[in-house]
Amino acid sequence: MTIPDHDEDQLLRARIMLASEIERASAVLSSRVVEAFLNVPRHPFVPVFYREEGGFHRPCENDAGWLREVYADRVLVTEVDGVHAEDAGPEGVRGAATSSSTLPSLMADMLDALDVRPGVRVLEVGTGTGYNAALLCHLAGAAHVTSVDRTERLVAAARTRLREVGFAPTVVAADGAGGYPGDAPYDRIIATCGVRRLPLTWLDQCAPGGLIVVPLGGAVARLTRLPDGRAVGRFLPRPAAFMPLRDGGTAAPEPAGPTDADGRAGEAGSSALDDPGFAFWAGLHLGPAVARSSPRDFWRTVEAAHRSWLDQHCPRREWFTVEAGPEGQFASYTAPDGTTTRWPL
Repeated sequence: MTIPDHDEDQLLRARIMLASEIERASAVLSSRVVEAFLNVPRHPFVPVFYREEGGFHRPCENDAGWLREVYADRVLVTEVDGVHAEDAGPEGVRGAATSSSTLPSLMADMLDALDVRPGVRVLEVGTGTGYNAALLCHLAGAAHVTSVDRTERLVAAARTRLREVGFAPTVVAADGAGGYPGDAPYDRIIATCGVRRLPLTWLDQCAPGGLIVVPLGGAVARLTRLPDGRAVGRFLPRPAAFMPLRDGGTAAPEPAGPTDADGRAGEAGSSALDDPGFAFWAGLHLGPAVARSSPRDFWRTVEAAHRSWLDQHCPRREWFTVEAGPEGQFASYTAPDGTTTRWPL
């Protein structure tokens, strides 16, 4: 796929615009992260992406709005049900998004939490387009970055695009749940896909004192690896939704939809789950058994969770701690009165 031509001044202005959007959307970021977005172009990694129109995902490339959308703070869908945007016909495709370029401001928050410095060894799970890997290369040095994704198709495209912008990290097709033992141990591990529980292989491959930033249980967690093999930390403040970790191209199972058998969502109302703060709290109460619950049991649990959330004065996700280790994985909240509630992940 040929990348559209634009003059250097236009591309520089676009990167400055994106960096400015990121700074407005995020908490205070380190200057190193902002500088990475100013210096690493996004457009080589998303030469084609999908726009959704009337239930169809249609490929978009080099039209009047292409560059503006590429350098906006927005998610760009690049694969739908395994069909890459470059391979789709003009009529488009139906289905669910299976790969995308993440919201840049969320990428910035996660990179800031990862505290990447020159020379640290980094593992990225979920190469995707390769854009985040390029930012990691800028921050740590390409020789210190390893990135894995589920298919050779994604990996080959990302590897080519990284090389075109001057980076040559290790990029391999592998089951992300297994990490990549060949370059372990790592000082930093970052995932760009969601998991319900932290794979223990990531803990094994993270050096003591290292950091892990991962979308965990519906929010992004930042954990520090302890010498005893556990990792502990907290959740980042902003809400985040990621596609689930997949192995070998097989999608992770999705929970059953929250529809009530008698058409009643209950006293909390289905709109309660639109509140990101409550959705996180409810997810902890529902736990991994949600896919096996009946619609009526689902809403009973949601209602009870909503009452307890209000009773606790709507605690924020950044007030929760998270712990992962061989003995189990838990999220915990300590109320002002000292009472601690713990949920298994």
